[in-house]
Amino acid sequence: MFNDQARPKTGGEALLTALKDCGIDYLFANAGTDFPPIIEGLARLPEEVVPTPILVPHETAGMAMAHGHWLVTGRPQAVMVHVNVGLANAVMGVINAASDNVPVFVLSGRTPLTEAGRKGGRMTPIQYGQEMYDQTSLVRDVVKFEYELRYPEQADSVTKRAAALMTSAPEGPVYMSLPKEPLTEAVPDGFSPVPPPVSASPAAPDASEIAILAEWIAASDRPVILCQRGDPQGKVSELLSRCAQVFGMAVAEPFSIRNVLASDNPALVGYNPKAAMAEADLVVVLDSGVPWIEAVSAPSKETRVVHIGPDPLFRRMPVRGYRTDLAITSDPVAALDALLKFAPDAKASARRDKVYETVAQARAAQPKPDAGGDGPMSAEWMSACISEIMDDSAVAFTELGLLMPHMTLKGPNRVFSNVHAGGLGWAMPAALGAQLADRDRLVIACMGDGSYMFANPVVCHQIAEALDLPILTIIKNNAMWNAVRRSVVKGYPDGAAVRQNRIPLTSLEPLPDFSQVARASRAHAERIERGADLPAALERAVDIIRTERRQVLLDLSVAASDDH
Repeated sequence: MFNDQARPKTGGEALLTALKDCGIDYLFANAGTDFPPIIEGLARLPEEVVPTPILVPHETAGMAMAHGHWLVTGRPQAVMVHVNVGLANAVMGVINAASDNVPVFVLSGRTPLTEAGRKGGRMTPIQYGQEMYDQTSLVRDVVKFEYELRYPEQADSVTKRAAALMTSAPEGPVYMSLPKEPLTEAVPDGFSPVPPPVSASPAAPDASEIAILAEWIAASDRPVILCQRGDPQGKVSELLSRCAQVFGMAVAEPFSIRNVLASDNPALVGYNPKAAMAEADLVVVLDSGVPWIEAVSAPSKETRVVHIGPDPLFRRMPVRGYRTDLAITSDPVAALDALLKFAPDAKASARRDKVYETVAQARAAQPKPDAGGDGPMSAEWMSACISEIMDDSAVAFTELGLLMPHMTLKGPNRVFSNVHAGGLGWAMPAALGAQLADRDRLVIACMGDGSYMFANPVVCHQIAEALDLPILTIIKNNAMWNAVRRSVVKGYPDGAAVRQNRIPLTSLEPLPDFSQVARASRAHAERIERGADLPAALERAVDIIRTERRQVLLDLSVAASDDH
């Protein structure tokens, strides 16, 4: 129950207290003229009954910070932006969150509905120019729930319903549009908040389907599990490792979004789906939207394929034609736990020995990257060196940067990669969200030069300084859109573009001095030209972060590659 000071008096205040009741700690906000009732509520209400407001000078940064915060904590956060124009800037982040089933509570103002006669009505020219017939259409295709607030008392009940849907599997972003009138108006006499929301229970697997899967594993000689993401708590990693050991199954992490197994796990055959499935007679796809590329690495027609997940067929993907012999609707943790109830079959030990032997031989044969000469360093060397500075709690957010096969990852959720939606500019602000969740953790953002520019770096460095978030930003600088260049080379290997000295629409030269961008926010910044100089630079960076609590940027000269 609220005391009188903490009791919400307006729709805006009811919204704030409802968000806090839903377990939301932060409100990442880019304010506009629709915010006065929210700002007044933040000032009037006690701090403990409302989310902590975080000013973010650009909407994409706010969305990515909420995204990154969830990845390391499992606690969803809220983002509020200014009417249609702010929502338009936020849309890319909403798409990214939806693509990876990340729950984010997205809120935006909405142009006042009335011209006169009501508190909160229109008072500025932009409140005419910004009105849309259907503002929600900007995000309707990717959110789980959307609603436009009508009455002040709904700010409590509808918010809590949205939060329950947001955190029920498959999780994802939700959206509420907030006209100024219901935010400004007083809640009715006798208003009483509804109880905090309860998420739906995770789906349990059908026992008969798990029994079929156990039978298929027992009949298999070379079963493989494909898994490209786990949960923030690491439960999937623990149970997957046990299943691989008990049943003698190989594990691959194709197109990884969040690394699942430690690098030294003896069952981890790598990150290439084609290689992992080359001889497989059973493939288990564990909550992975894109387990392979159908045109180039599909399993053989004789191979059985099983899909497991809260939505094993990924209904939000219009085109997804992977063969499915068995689809098990289940929380991944529940499915793995149910599978472990079955005793290992007679072949399990021999399969396990073979997997371990294959993995050990492959790791022994993999060449170790070296520092190279005086020219640009390789991405392999960069990845290995960054791995060396990561202690047991360090995490890295990567966007077309790090190569996990060349890193030594000590457990799950050490490297978070950009999601398959491809909304660039995500890694750096996502790292800021993770750093906000744990200020003592070493948090790294590693991205290409183009992705760094997409991140609105002036904004991100300002946030890092303003909130005392000493992240380490590493730029993989090859002065081009290398992913575009590779696509052209592969699509037209003998074409006219390849024969030119510079492929059109790929060069980013002349690049700005990224070090100066970071120094504008008092960051420590260095440009590293030689691979041999990188280990010492990384050690300096970590020391500055630990002792001075300052953000650091390292701009690395990295060679372009046709492979990554």
